[in-house]
Amino acid sequence: MLGVFYKEIKQFFSSLVGYIAIGIFLVLSALFTFVFPSTSVLDSGFATLDTFFSNAPLFYLFLIPAITMRLFAEEYNKGTIELLITKPLTENQIIGGKFLAAVAVVVFALLPTLVYYFSIKKIAFPVGNVDTGGIMGSYMGLLLLGIAFVAIGTFSSALTNNQIISFLVAVLLSFLCYMGFDFIAQLPVFAGKLDYFIEHLGMNTHYLSMSRGVIDTRDLVYFISIALSFLLFTKMVLNLKK
Repeated sequence: MLGVFYKEIKQFFSSLVGYIAIGIFLVLSALFTFVFPSTSVLDSGFATLDTFFSNAPLFYLFLIPAITMRLFAEEYNKGTIELLITKPLTENQIIGGKFLAAVAVVVFALLPTLVYYFSIKKIAFPVGNVDTGGIMGSYMGLLLLGIAFVAIGTFSSALTNNQIISFLVAVLLSFLCYMGFDFIAQLPVFAGKLDYFIEHLGMNTHYLSMSRGVIDTRDLVYFISIALSFLLFTKMVLNLKK
């Protein structure tokens, strides 16, 4: 599995697309967090990163499909998937290696944003007066959300040999899993207790819960279950395509 992991990392960072995707994510998050007046923390008067944590999932919807779109689609397109399968690797090792490599890239994209935390810590009055626990909880939520999106992207890439289609399917599925259930819960037909249940099927509710700095086991189990489910779907798709 480590061989697949290193191969994917090497291929990602040898591609200009990867750098562009991460660069756009960092530029947009910096602009919305510190530059644009309507969302800038510098104009808000509060030393928080709420703006960053509310916008980052929306940037994820495009960043992570761009990271994952080639995982299996490129193998199918180049005909190298047969060569990969004939190697002494199980399907779980192949899927796991590609999945973990994409997660590592997401972590790599997130690391520079820690500068935002140290920046607001410096400008807070008094210096250092920030909710560190809440921010770390939000980072944990953002990481888990990224892991779930990577699993969705891995599944989408296994569906097709076309990277553009893989990207679009991943964006659609990620959006539906993140915000789709919120929109469905707002339909009048689900008014009552049912809307609460439907809302909790979506990622947004669990992400918002963790963004408050509260690490709830139910949220952890939810995100891990979503990731494992889509990895299982990926394995089913690979078996069907044999």
